[in-house]
Amino acid sequence: MNILITGSARGLGFETVKAALALGHTVFAGVRDMERHTEPLRALRAAHPDRLTLIAMDVTDEESVKNAKSAVLEHTDVLDALINNAGVLIGREHKLEELDFADMERSMLANLYGPMKAAKHFLPLLRRSAQPCIINISSEAGCFAGAYGGDYPYAISKSGLNYFTAQLRKELTPQNFAIYAVHPGWIRTPMGGDQAPGDPADTAQGLLRIVERTVIPDPNAWMVNHRGEAMPF
Repeated sequence: MNILITGSARGLGFETVKAALALGHTVFAGVRDMERHTEPLRALRAAHPDRLTLIAMDVTDEESVKNAKSAVLEHTDVLDALINNAGVLIGREHKLEELDFADMERSMLANLYGPMKAAKHFLPLLRRSAQPCIINISSEAGCFAGAYGGDYPYAISKSGLNYFTAQLRKELTPQNFAIYAVHPGWIRTPMGGDQAPGDPADTAQGLLRIVERTVIPDPNAWMVNHRGEAMPF
């Protein structure tokens, strides 16, 4: 399978790149800044030169996403899976009275508009796959059932991402697309912190089981955890 993973330099994105390569897939690793945090990816590319391509891709910049599509097209015109992993977690310590709307705007650009731009530009490649899949890495923080006071930029942007996922499912599931918003769990990544109980490698394996359709969630479930289990929205 040909898999594009955004936000691949660190954390869950990097672990998913590693896991996908171990399973024999061809991976396009989207990286916002090719000069930072890419040493582990470059080492992986040296070990898998025919199956790993690093792609400059800043999901907050539509021109960058368009250029990333052109870069992928140099290798293939078929994409089997898009994993929208890139995102930010900022401004979470601010109460509403102190909220900086620059943090809101940055969060919406990365966490909602970024996946929308990626889906927009890579959808033609996904349509050429026999079993296309889009996974949006979301959070229970974006669910009504999990709403809590504070963390406004992250939670509201992920809530929008969940709704966008529902829209994609309505349009594309009849065309044999598998589309899910996935809560990855609280995992040990630069975003989740060292105290998190979850292992990002486990989450990465779960994501790929959904991509490969070895795990098929309930057909009515579009918000799931990394094991494919339905979550309350």
